[in-house]
Amino acid sequence: MKGIILYTSKYGATKRYAEWIATETGYDCIETKKAKIDEVKQYDTIILGGGIYASGIAGLSFLKKNIAQLQRKKVIIFCDGASPYDEKAFQQIIAYNLKDSLSGLPCFYCRGGWDMDAMSLVDRNLCKMLQKAVAKKKPEDCEVWEKALLEAGDQKHDWTDKSYLAPILEALR
Repeated sequence: MKGIILYTSKYGATKRYAEWIATETGYDCIETKKAKIDEVKQYDTIILGGGIYASGIAGLSFLKKNIAQLQRKKVIIFCDGASPYDEKAFQQIIAYNLKDSLSGLPCFYCRGGWDMDAMSLVDRNLCKMLQKAVAKKKPEDCEVWEKALLEAGDQKHDWTDKSYLAPILEALR
């Protein structure tokens, strides 16, 4: 079985996971923006990874646009974000992103990283505004992601871990 990993990585965590999967599987690995559907459809297995930004999975538009051409393929999605895993939040991400022709595709979550210094000016300012808004809430009223946002602060964090790959690799078997 030939496989390919497509990834969209803004700050490096998704790329790291994609490369780790490529090492484990021997699959090819390229950035989603460089992917051409005529090449991708030659593979038996397609894994698409992207960071979560404003509840959307980066790079998912490639699948939405081309899923009809990948009907007989094994398609797996993984996403990553700065928050620790939370089942309720993850189900909301799936409901928001995997609907219509993408409904039912397997999707997995990996924890990413946090680096305010590496963020674009827009992202950094949005995160700071969000941190200020969340800081006004009572701690017991905060969602898991809100607590993580406050804990991350301005410090650099790397929560990437190969152990997050286990369910993805299992789904490939």
